[in-house]
Amino acid sequence: MKKIKYIIQSTFLLVVISLAGCKKDFVNPNAPTTDQVFSSARGLVGVNIGNQRTYALGGASVVYGTTTANAFTTNEVILMNSGNTAEFQFSKGGASVDATNTVLANIWTNANKVIYDANSVITAAANLNDKAYASGLIAHASILKALALGNLSMLWEKVPVGIGANVSFVDRMTGYSNAIATIDNALASINANAISASYSSDAVSGIDYINTLYALKARYLLFSGKNAEALTAANLVDLTKKSTFNYDAVSTNPIFTVATATNNVYQPIDSTLGLPSALAPTAGDGRITFYTSINATIAPRFRINGFWNATTAAIPVYLPSEIILIKAEAYARTSDLSSALTELNKIITKTAAADPFKIGAGLAASTASTSDAILTEIYKNRCIELYMSGLKLEDTRRFARANTEKKRNFFPYPFKERDGNVNTPADPTF
Repeated sequence: MKKIKYIIQSTFLLVVISLAGCKKDFVNPNAPTTDQVFSSARGLVGVNIGNQRTYALGGASVVYGTTTANAFTTNEVILMNSGNTAEFQFSKGGASVDATNTVLANIWTNANKVIYDANSVITAAANLNDKAYASGLIAHASILKALALGNLSMLWEKVPVGIGANVSFVDRMTGYSNAIATIDNALASINANAISASYSSDAVSGIDYINTLYALKARYLLFSGKNAEALTAANLVDLTKKSTFNYDAVSTNPIFTVATATNNVYQPIDSTLGLPSALAPTAGDGRITFYTSINATIAPRFRINGFWNATTAAIPVYLPSEIILIKAEAYARTSDLSSALTELNKIITKTAAADPFKIGAGLAASTASTSDAILTEIYKNRCIELYMSGLKLEDTRRFARANTEKKRNFFPYPFKERDGNVNTPADPTF
């Protein structure tokens, strides 16, 4: 990141700390006020950067939590040390996962913080005179907000409306609808005033705003059962582009830092990637060696690879291949089986050299011909192509997979929410 980003981020974090702490009148004469931060374009850039760190950096981040909770619950990984209490709960599943789980509490708290801060940026940016700069601010904040809303909606049956004491809850499908509305607002801002070059030079690198907005819109429309609309959004994504959360030697990849490098939390289950034998990857599927490596001398044999194999490895916000699979599923669910198979086979036959992220199965095309067979192939290839993406639990529901293929269906609400909110719903039984 550029020097200015570190300066802005540091000043913003001072403001956040002052707001989050106990309410005493300690004043730092050298720090900006909250009003100054939220009335300044550069201050708002700093808020977005800080918000991205909350979402994507560190073991308490939404990225770490969502990846971890999903991976254990859908049998993608195995536990390495039962002393990791939260991860141990996930590995056992069922009632063992309770409201004390710290990983779930971190997802809940930080996703809601991301939503709150994103709302503040979106509101403040709309009042800036430089509308093209504002479009960039709104796009970045909206992506983070949509992701946070989407993650809450994937993991819990109901999601809160707003931030504060005794907020109400809505069905998780409304959470997806709110994410889509946030995306549409950002796209409207960009369509009215294209993102300026000056904003792009100030902003954190890695995220392709426009393609990410359309990709997330397609994802959450698909999850909402709006297949035709999902297909329309997916067709607007440039499949040659990459969009990533970037890391460096100081701000490190959270999965690598916590799990891969330590070999003390979790590792891949094996070459099945957590799929039952009837759906497991075939020998020679290039995605096995993309997502796993082999340690022939120290257990376990299968190790995390892919997007979590180095301190500075970037993590995709979405994969272009996810968009192709969204198209395949949308076609299949709207009875256009020929088009569905065409899109599916783009994934099955794709070589690593042809993929922006170098993921390739390199297999012979599928000859599935019925709706059920094609949808099963789509589910299988989503599980392999999007391994450890944090999306599989939602997929198990949408494809009506048996409960025996997962350890929970939805998660309990953290005590920190229940203890402070009388409107917290009852916990799910599984």
